Amino acid sequence: MKLVTFTTQDSPDQVGVLVNNDQHVVNVTAAEPDRPDLRSMQALIEAGAAGLDVVRELLERGGPRLPLADVRLRPPVPVPAQLRDCLCFEKHLKGAFRVGSKLSIAAAADPAARAREIEERGLYQVPDIWYKQPLYYKGNRFACSGTGEDVPWPGYSELLDYELEIGCWIGSTGTDISREQATGHIFGYSIFNDITARDAQFAEMDGSLGPAKGKDFNKSNVIGPCIVTADELDPYNLTMIARVNGEEWSRAHSSTMHWRFEDLIAHVSASETLYAGEFLGSGTVGGGCGLELERFLKPGDVVELEVEGIGVLSNRLVRTEIVEKVSS
Repeated sequence: MKLVTFTTQDSPDQVGVLVNNDQHVVNVTAAEPDRPDLRSMQALIEAGAAGLDVVRELLERGGPRLPLADVRLRPPVPVPAQLRDCLCFEKHLKGAFRVGSKLSIAAAADPAARAREIEERGLYQVPDIWYKQPLYYKGNRFACSGTGEDVPWPGYSELLDYELEIGCWIGSTGTDISREQATGHIFGYSIFNDITARDAQFAEMDGSLGPAKGKDFNKSNVIGPCIVTADELDPYNLTMIARVNGEEWSRAHSSTMHWRFEDLIAHVSASETLYAGEFLGSGTVGGGCGLELERFLKPGDVVELEVEGIGVLSNRLVRTEIVEKVSS
């Protein structure tokens, strides 16, 4: 099933299922208004298999159906219980470090000296720790947006970038979850666009902490357009595409994932409870961001991320303020 959170005009968030080639939404909340487990996506996730069985039964007998064009899709869980983004693709790391080294050398007062320093210190190389364990950061769970929403360009940034990712939703709470048990804790999968202010990211991470403002600004975590339940999707066999204003910039495949979601769940849950409704991003697929291509976004650009079996996540970047340093 493709589960969505949606609104109609000024209605509160409701739970639905995409049907008819994603052209209509069955309103699950309206069909069973007295069921608390169907009033929100978080409640449905917490209800587990029993909740999904109710939704399947509802679909079989038919429920209220709305044209997709008449609703607004929200992030599947508007405020996730927790949001972590990981670094699962080696090709992305190598590509990002290659360009990062190039930009660092170009910006240096003495480019030749900076190039020697990078080589001698082994900078901009994939660290050994990455091959030993999954790495991740915690994002701002209050800064999520859904497909079709305008994302405001942060006033402190000139280099904005998309990141082509998928992510899994935790379906059942657990601690010290083994890799073998991990699949049973996955509720489903969504597309994730971890929009990044690269200039802020570069600056702050020189301090060996972060990312912070490079990632955390309003609506910067774009998730959707739906949750495909885990029983209907192989997350390691998906074509992933990014387009900017209709032009394809990135094409990759999820099979290149080095650390898989089972690895992430086992690592994160070690002596730490993972809760139903948490979201784990895969990190950017190889070649899946403008940084690796040495191309960056502009205000007004429309970014579309398409992942096989899930759908399309589309957002426009809107600049509402003129940055003083640009206008002066």
